[in-house]
Amino acid sequence: MTDGAGRFESAVAAGVLASEEQFARLLRSIVEVARAIFGAKASSVFLFDTEADELVFAAVAGDEEQHLVGRRMPSSKGIAGWVLSSRTPLVLDDVQKDPRHARDVAASTGYVPKGMMAVPLLDDEEVLGVLQVLDRPQRSRFSLQEMDLLGMFANQAAIALSLLMSARRARQALEGAGDTAAVAKLAAAVEALEGARRESATSLISDLARVLGP
Repeated sequence: MTDGAGRFESAVAAGVLASEEQFARLLRSIVEVARAIFGAKASSVFLFDTEADELVFAAVAGDEEQHLVGRRMPSSKGIAGWVLSSRTPLVLDDVQKDPRHARDVAASTGYVPKGMMAVPLLDDEEVLGVLQVLDRPQRSRFSLQEMDLLGMFANQAAIALSLLMSARRARQALEGAGDTAAVAKLAAAVEALEGARRESATSLISDLARVLGP
């Protein structure tokens, strides 16, 4: 079975059926903690929608900015797009002077930052999105050491986010109809077995995967 299928089955077997509320709370906690760690004025998470090839405002720190959640832009646009495609962290002292800055996007949000740190959210080789931390009340510069710290925080956040996304996909499959839901239920049933019965069922599924595989 593929690694993706393994994650899918593990999520189902564990019974971790994530709700949209749990998903939103995790994302909100990521931006709130990031803002608090660095004493920043704002923080946000973009998630990468691979099907639409877009970046989606998934979470923003602060009650006043919640209207931004759900907004989209091309995945190649702006500093977030550059960080996503290059998978490279970035620290900027003057965002507006950087040619990668999407001025129209910033203006549409009602907040144009001065300084910024941005890091990719990576789960192994998969890029999930971008975490940004913006400005400080004293307008002090972000240091390279702080960017390293943000990178470490982003790595831990990406692990948690990846697990919850796997559980979210499992829930969506179980709520749907058709073959995918049947496979999910089968995976859960196999995981519930013990001893020789589980070994026999696992062997049967492996044989079936070989027959149906490319």
